[in-house]
Amino acid sequence: MAEEESQSSSSISNVPEGARRKMATRRCEICNTEEAKYRCPRCMKYSCSLACVKKHKTTLNCNGVREKTAFVSVNEFSDLNLLSDYRFLEDVARTADSAGRDDISHKPKSNKFVQFLKNRARRYNIHLQTLPIGFTKRRENSTFFNNKEQKFYWHLKLIFPHSHAKFTEKRVPDDKPLCDILKAYVDPQASDPVICQRLKIYTTSSQSDIKILMKVENRPHNSTRSQ
Repeated sequence: MAEEESQSSSSISNVPEGARRKMATRRCEICNTEEAKYRCPRCMKYSCSLACVKKHKTTLNCNGVREKTAFVSVNEFSDLNLLSDYRFLEDVARTADSAGRDDISHKPKSNKFVQFLKNRARRYNIHLQTLPIGFTKRRENSTFFNNKEQKFYWHLKLIFPHSHAKFTEKRVPDDKPLCDILKAYVDPQASDPVICQRLKIYTTSSQSDIKILMKVENRPHNSTRSQ
């Protein structure tokens, strides 16, 4: 509500005096007794207090955030709407620019590089499978082979289903034990306090109760998984 109230307050202070007087003549549409002080940026309901704002959000299932692309008639269009549209276009431009930069900084790995990885993997009896160029998983994959150390550094994705959490480990050396990798997540003494709290169901459980599963790729959708 603090965000909505501040938005509403600033809106009231910036609107023309005539519109402010018009709002002053309205009653709160929630309690229908007090004079309206705020107007919800999303559903446009008038309210008089924090309690009424909260009640209107619960009753109407409204989040209080203005819908930036909502239609506004010419008669109701004001300088505030113009400023809001201008800021919206600025946000779109920034997002487009950011996406363009991201595409440049994440160029797809060439087939030559992938073939190099497959050749090195074959030497270590590793069957390496890759996705075609253009797939998001391939673009994000940071796996590489260190010629100097003669070992792979893998891109790992860790999923903790009971906490609905996902974490990515980039470039993990192939000789690092899995227990050491997970220690930073499930060990309450070694994990980050924020991660520890998010994975509480794991950090408070005995390590013998935690099972580590690996996803089986390229399985038919209708196949039956053996127990």
